[in-house]
Amino acid sequence: MISRRVFLGSTGAALALAACNNGVGSNGAAMIDARVDATRNYLFQTYPGTQDLAARSAGVLYMPLVTEAGLGIGGAYGRGALRIQDVTVDYYSSAKASIGFQIGAQQYAHALFFMTPQALADFRGASGWAAGADLRYATPDQGGSIGKETTEIDPVIALVFGQSGLIAGATVAGTKYTRIIP
Repeated sequence: MISRRVFLGSTGAALALAACNNGVGSNGAAMIDARVDATRNYLFQTYPGTQDLAARSAGVLYMPLVTEAGLGIGGAYGRGALRIQDVTVDYYSSAKASIGFQIGAQQYAHALFFMTPQALADFRGASGWAAGADLRYATPDQGGSIGKETTEIDPVIALVFGQSGLIAGATVAGTKYTRIIP
C-alpha cells in the first residue's frame, strides 16, 4: 500500500525530473521556434516521407524535447509549437502522467500531424486536448513510408522519434496538450 505522502513525493520528483532540460522557466517563443525548426529539419532529413505528410496535413504540432521519468509513478513534460503551412500559430505544452510498473528516464521528440481540418479545429478549440482514440501512433521506421492509406483514415498521426535514454515497464498513461504563452 502506498501512502499519500509517498505518492505525492514520488509524483513531484518525477515531474521535477521530467522538467529538467526542457527550457521550463526560461522565456521565449524564439527559443521554442528555434528548437521546432531544428526538430522539423531533422525529421524531414531522417524520414523523408514525413515532408509529404506535413505538406498534406492541416497542421503539425512539433514537440522538440519531451523529458519523461518514472519509478512506479511517472511524468513527462515538453513544449512546442503548432504550425499551419509551416508558420507558428500557437505554442503548447505537453504533460503526461503515468502509473504502473516503470523505471527509467528518456527524452524524445514527437510531432502530431492533423490530417483533417476538423481534427485541427477540435485541437485548437479545446481548452486542453487529451490524446485519445483518434490518435494513431507511428514508429520512426514508418516515417519514410507513411503512406496515403494511413493519412486518409486517421485524423491525427503521432510520430515519436529521436529517443535517448531508457524507460521500461507497463503503465496506464494520459497526455494532455495545453496552449501556453511562452
